[in-house]
Amino acid sequence: MIDRGASEPVFAARGLTKTYHVGDVDVHALRDVDLDLWPGEFVVLLGPSGSGKSTLLNILGGLDVPTSGTVRSLGHDLSSMTDAQLTMFRRAHVGFVFQFYNLIPSLTALENVSLVTEISPMPMRPEEALELVGLADRMDHFPAQLSGGEQQRVAIARAIAKRPSILLCDEPTGALDATTGVVVLAAIERVASELNATTAIITHNAAIAAMAGRVLRMSGGRLASEQVHEHRAPASEITW
Repeated sequence: MIDRGASEPVFAARGLTKTYHVGDVDVHALRDVDLDLWPGEFVVLLGPSGSGKSTLLNILGGLDVPTSGTVRSLGHDLSSMTDAQLTMFRRAHVGFVFQFYNLIPSLTALENVSLVTEISPMPMRPEEALELVGLADRMDHFPAQLSGGEQQRVAIARAIAKRPSILLCDEPTGALDATTGVVVLAAIERVASELNATTAIITHNAAIAAMAGRVLRMSGGRLASEQVHEHRAPASEITW
């Protein structure tokens, strides 16, 4: 449920600009982006490669800092925090899901999720996290014994085991076929609802936009357009 009556948005970004220096060339990844994300909101950011989606997500999640501009989240000014402060912010509030699963091969699914619960202030049981993504019967399997979709669901369980208020997903179905991708999207949909987490998925796959309450399209480092959906499609109805 979106709560725009809250005292402030979960993210309030103003004038975000990010410039990378590559040799003698300046690469403008973000150009003067303003964005608010609200409690419980489910947002999809669309755009081609190089449009600035991942850079924006990384700044919102405290993995990177802007060249200029500000971003506030949950009472914190992320743009002025130290690396140590950003680490604590991520640890307490943000769950990340990436295209590649980054599981530790020598650990079981349960052990991979447990790594996060051991450093989080108020985690759920790792068994509960795996149950939420439909892997109650695969907890003792190693990554090599799991399909790609199952590995991605372990990665989602790992992300949500800390009970994050923010779930940021970067191309979570990019390495999966359509059938498996829909299973993974359903897992994200379920955990976002269970945790009432503000959820942002970035993707180049326009079909996924039907799941969103709001769709933001990026182009050339800018937010090019915004579309609000009165009715969100369930993951089970997504096809591509």
